[in-house]
Order: sequence, then structure tokens, then C-alpha cells
Amino acid sequence: MTVMPAKKPNAELKAGDKAPLWNAPVTPAIDPESLRGKNMVLYFYPKDDTPGCTVEAKDFRDHIKEFEKAGTVVIGVSKDSVKSHDKFKEKYCLPFPLASDESGKMCEDYGVWVEKSMYGKSYMGIERATFLIDNTGTIRRIWRKVKVDGHVKEVLEAAKGL
Repeated sequence: MTVMPAKKPNAELKAGDKAPLWNAPVTPAIDPESLRGKNMVLYFYPKDDTPGCTVEAKDFRDHIKEFEKAGTVVIGVSKDSVKSHDKFKEKYCLPFPLASDESGKMCEDYGVWVEKSMYGKSYMGIERATFLIDNTGTIRRIWRKVKVDGHVKEVLEAAKGL
């Protein structure tokens, strides 16, 4: 019997680590194999069609051609359903895939399912975070506790450097 070493907590993911593999429904549906060998931005956001999440999604939308020129695929991730994602994509003409992590596995694996606080009450939720992953599946940059203003441009500049 082989004993595997204990897995480090995923909240400790850092640049240079291999990105956790994931298998969540994506809208539009894409073959995970089609992503092999491509640079990728995985951006985690709390909820479809909320103010900050909408601004962030529209900013990625408005810069998608530049990400494509940089050879980088953009994928948004939240715990919303595929149906919710479809409505969000249609309402704001989002040209990139959205992954539906209803089980929360992807959020756990990337360490973005965290305790949050609002008005003195604690609850669990998605920490707004972005991961830039190169074409070998290695994490090159991580942005945690993202502030929306100016974030997409910073990610784009990093993607151009891959």
C-alpha cells in the first residue's frame, strides 16, 4: 500500500505551483483537452449579475481581443448554475466561458472559499481572486482579494509577459 504525503492547504497555492485540475460544467461547453497547451486566466467571482462582478466581467469582455492576442483564454468561475451563467453571459454579451462550480470543489482546490464578514456577521463565500496559468499548467501569478478597478489591465500585462 502506498501512502501519499499530506496535501498542503490549497489556500497556500503560490506562483510556481501546478494549477489544480478541474472538471466543472462550462458555458458554453468546452472540451478540457482544448485548453491543453494554452495560457489561461481563471478568475473567481462571488455571484452573477451583482455590481462588482458585473464590472469585472465587462472589463474582461472589453479586453478579450487583447487576451486572445496574448494567447490567453479567460474563464470566469463562480458557484452559480449554468442557467444563471447563460443569463449573465447573454445580458452582458460575455464572449468567454463561465465555469459553474456548484459543488464548490474548484473553489476549495484554489483556496478561494473563505470566511467573510459583513455587518458583523460571518459567512462562507468566494474570495475574488485571479490565477494566471501558463501553457504548462503552472501558476505564474495570483491576485487575491481583488479590487475590480484596474485589475483586468494588470492581468493583461502579466499575460502578455508569458
